[in-house]
Amino acid sequence: MNSTTDLTFWQLLFAYVFMVILWIIVRVKGIPREKLIIISTLRMTIQLILVGYLLMIVFKNPHPLTTLIIVLFMLAFAIYNVYKRASVVINLSVKKTIALSMALGISISMIYFLFVVLQLEPWYNPQLFIPISGMIIGNAMTGITLGVNQLLIGMREQKAKVEGALMLGATPKDASNSIINEAFDSAMLPTINSMVGMGIVFLPGMMTGQIIAGASPVDAVKYQIAIMLGVAGTVAITVVIFLHLTYKTFFNHRAQLTISHE
Repeated sequence: MNSTTDLTFWQLLFAYVFMVILWIIVRVKGIPREKLIIISTLRMTIQLILVGYLLMIVFKNPHPLTTLIIVLFMLAFAIYNVYKRASVVINLSVKKTIALSMALGISISMIYFLFVVLQLEPWYNPQLFIPISGMIIGNAMTGITLGVNQLLIGMREQKAKVEGALMLGATPKDASNSIINEAFDSAMLPTINSMVGMGIVFLPGMMTGQIIAGASPVDAVKYQIAIMLGVAGTVAITVVIFLHLTYKTFFNHRAQLTISHE
């Protein structure tokens, strides 16, 4: 990498001025976020440095087991983050469906994407497998989080509407259908919005990184398109699995709406 793209220590240090500006703004406005800004900046820096050195070791010593362990750790951490980022209390049955849907949806999409679309050789190539897995898992995590919140809030706030539909003879699936559709729409919206603005409003991270590293812009575009399509598909599959597993937990064996999620 040439000197125009290889950041020196001092150049990187100068970038922290932006966080100082943010800290000053919230301080002046009296917004109690100074401590959070400092902690998040330190955590980001330490975590990325550690990951950087770890990936250097992994890239130099590629092994299928190492690659899979790292991706599984990323998936487990993403599931944990969904639990923590939910704006409502989630019980054990919902937690199980979150974990199952993320594991299934991401696994199905990753297998197809890596083996059919990218056709990696070897398949466990960590230099592509790990970063792409991270992007797909991260977007699926965001989609599931939005879907969880919208579904649980919708079922609670529209409880009377669902019960009314049940009394008129609707099945649990029919009674919940509008809420399920709203949750799916909410989960997919960020991904769709990012696709709409991509290339005109902003250049995506992976494409920018490849161009900075010296790759042809056309090749970078091809990879970015493939990844965004993979991301959109993964979010859709994962959220659909989650929604159609979870709505059933709101009803008992008599097709009666329970109040255990309120």
